[in-house]
Amino acid sequence: MRSILRYMKGSWKAVCVVILLLIVQAYCDLSLPTYMSNIVDVGIQQNGMDNAVMEQIRTDSLTQLELFMTDEEADIAEAAYGEADAMGIRHVSDALSEEDEEALSDVLCTPMALVYQMSQQGGEGYSLDDIQNALDSGMLAKDQLLDMKNQALEQMGDLSDSTMLQMAVLYMEGEYDAMGVDLGAIRNHYLYTTGGKMIGLTVLGLLVAVIIGMIASRVGAGVGRDLRDKVFARVLQFSSAEMNQFSTASLITRCTNDIQQVQMVCVMILRMMLFAPICAIGGILKVYQTRTGMGWIIVVAVCVIFAVIGTLMRITMPKFKIMQSLVDRLNLISREILTGVMPIRAFSREKREEERFAGANTDLMRTQLFTNRVMNFMMPAMMLTMNSVTVAIIWFGSKGVDMGNLQVGDMMAFITYTMLIVMSFMMITMISIFLPRAGVAADRINEVLETEPVIADRADLTEPEKEWKGEICFDDVTFCYPGASHPAIEHISFTAEPGKTTAIIGSTGCGKSTLLNLIPRLFDVTEGSVKLDGVDIRDLKQETLRKQLGYVPQKGVLFSGDIASNVKFADSDISDEQMELAAEIAQATEFIDSKMDRYHSRIAQGGSNVSGGQKQRLSIARAIAAKPKVFLFDDSFSALDYKTDAALRRALAQHVGDATVIIVAQRISTILHADQIIVLNEGHIDGIGTHEELLAGCDTYREIARSQLSESELKGGGMQ
Repeated sequence: MRSILRYMKGSWKAVCVVILLLIVQAYCDLSLPTYMSNIVDVGIQQNGMDNAVMEQIRTDSLTQLELFMTDEEADIAEAAYGEADAMGIRHVSDALSEEDEEALSDVLCTPMALVYQMSQQGGEGYSLDDIQNALDSGMLAKDQLLDMKNQALEQMGDLSDSTMLQMAVLYMEGEYDAMGVDLGAIRNHYLYTTGGKMIGLTVLGLLVAVIIGMIASRVGAGVGRDLRDKVFARVLQFSSAEMNQFSTASLITRCTNDIQQVQMVCVMILRMMLFAPICAIGGILKVYQTRTGMGWIIVVAVCVIFAVIGTLMRITMPKFKIMQSLVDRLNLISREILTGVMPIRAFSREKREEERFAGANTDLMRTQLFTNRVMNFMMPAMMLTMNSVTVAIIWFGSKGVDMGNLQVGDMMAFITYTMLIVMSFMMITMISIFLPRAGVAADRINEVLETEPVIADRADLTEPEKEWKGEICFDDVTFCYPGASHPAIEHISFTAEPGKTTAIIGSTGCGKSTLLNLIPRLFDVTEGSVKLDGVDIRDLKQETLRKQLGYVPQKGVLFSGDIASNVKFADSDISDEQMELAAEIAQATEFIDSKMDRYHSRIAQGGSNVSGGQKQRLSIARAIAAKPKVFLFDDSFSALDYKTDAALRRALAQHVGDATVIIVAQRISTILHADQIIVLNEGHIDGIGTHEELLAGCDTYREIARSQLSESELKGGGMQ
């Protein structure tokens, strides 16, 4: 979780905007139940009268109400209502503020409820006229009357404020009816006004939700883009050791599936996870304000939800980690099968490979089924909790309504708020399904990002400014692969000079390609040093070093595009003339000219639509077009016929004669006329010299020559 939040750090402004908008959305959602309660309690049950302040009142009625007020309360009532008109009706002042109106409602509510209660008693007890006469005659003091008022309130029982207000509303309805006021108009005005507010809040909430979704999607997409850039940039810095550590299939999974998991969860965090606690806290505050006495139901529901989530997470978390490893394995097998489809068909291994893929696929399916089955318990458990909460609220709330302590609208609002709170925790629950897997994915991504390449430029590196010639010198070089028990090559020393060709030959597995790969720092030497023009290549930036090198790997690699883009791969500024000359030197002109679009002919991914020999020649042309100081050919002529091989070597000698050429070869005919030939045998140098010198003094070279050349060719100096 911490890693995912760190990924969103770069979009903190957007996150802040989302949080503010989520507060607005939560306000809209939390306000609707209150308005719904008001429509039921005030609009329907109280005819739109939400307080005890009447717009107009008869003078006699106000006088009756003042019987049950203190002198201060009576002064407030008198100040609020102006002089009576010709019909004896007094109107409330338009200058009343909200605070004054609330204070006036508190003053009028209890007297109205008492007067209404007395009017319902009929002939029982004292009438209002009797009380007025007793006050006028001095038989009853005002203090005594107020004491009687308090006693009457005690006899009315523990009535809630809302119940008292309802009794006051009944009094106001009688007064309005006596004055000929249309109660339907009052009710409809309140319903339309409140309904309009609800519609406005709904529309506002909808617009805010859409904006939040857009911003969240943009942030999530940005996080995915940045992660892909960072992971890919780090992978490009990896040496072969790091590539072997992760495997290509795993890196592809981390760049795609893992980042997609993180991207999806980022959107869910902004859209749901942040909204859930805001809505839950707001709902709890609203529930507290209703004061229904049923808050314990929410506490029980939340505890049940957390217990369910904790149990399910404890079961599924280990499986999510296994799932990502199984995805890696499935991708690895898929990649092996797809890249090796030709030998699979050649050896009739289709059935076996299908079984291998089916095994990996089934293992992934079983793990997914297990996690899905466990998580499927979550939704029924949540629905059972919600329904149980609803039943409990209705059960206990109906008792409150029956006792007069709770109104129907308040109970409906309480149910809605409780559902919002439970739904908020359900949203967190839904995210908790994805969060563990995204956490595993984030750990795997961080593993790539935090892996420092073994081969890297030093921070304090200062490069010499010089004109490079291209001399390569191996000074007592030893190299051992990571984890290997024995060195691949030991104590290698030689110098490859500009304008000369150095060839490396030996049996399979003797270390020829390893030696060549040390020059561009695909690996770093274990002991000794490799120097370019007398400078240790570890003291050069990799970019500077590799600009001096033209590397042609053992297996030609082409990229999707056309012939021109592949030949100009080193630098897009390479001119067409330079490109065509490179293709001519590499003996690629013949097959290029035979194509309809020539240099704009399409090259499929990996060069799958050209032959092996054509692929090698284009790879060689790519190196030549870059005009390097050093050419590195790693058995790059193996797919060429003898005629093309000889023509290519002659063209190289003619056009790049001032460069250093290092050739790794299996065929003696390719290196026959090299200026020096290095013979490797099990990682050691068995001999260095020309062809004739090695034939005379190196047994290993002599054995190789005899296996490839006839006696006449050996005596005559080999093939031309």
